[in-house]
Amino acid sequence: MKYLTLIAMLMSVSHATSAQAALSGYYDSLERIGAILADERLAEILHQQPIGAISNTGTRKDGAAEWTIRTQDCDLTVFLVPILPNGPGKTTYEIDVPEGQCE
Repeated sequence: MKYLTLIAMLMSVSHATSAQAALSGYYDSLERIGAILADERLAEILHQQPIGAISNTGTRKDGAAEWTIRTQDCDLTVFLVPILPNGPGKTTYEIDVPEGQCE
């Protein structure tokens, strides 16, 4: 009986862990790029210029991911700060845009 209880407990932990599993790298990248493209501030900062490239270019000291949005006249650096879900779910991102770029 003790063994059945132990097995049941281990199985419930296993299911909880798999339910909280992270997105694959591909889907997490889509989430990050989508957050960048959805930020309405960037159109004005980039002067409505077409985007030539969006690249992950590093990590800030606090762990925020550094991304560069390249246009013909400007390379805009933004930082994605992860917002972890309460319980199961995917990580979303808040964008930090340092001032004084692309003026």
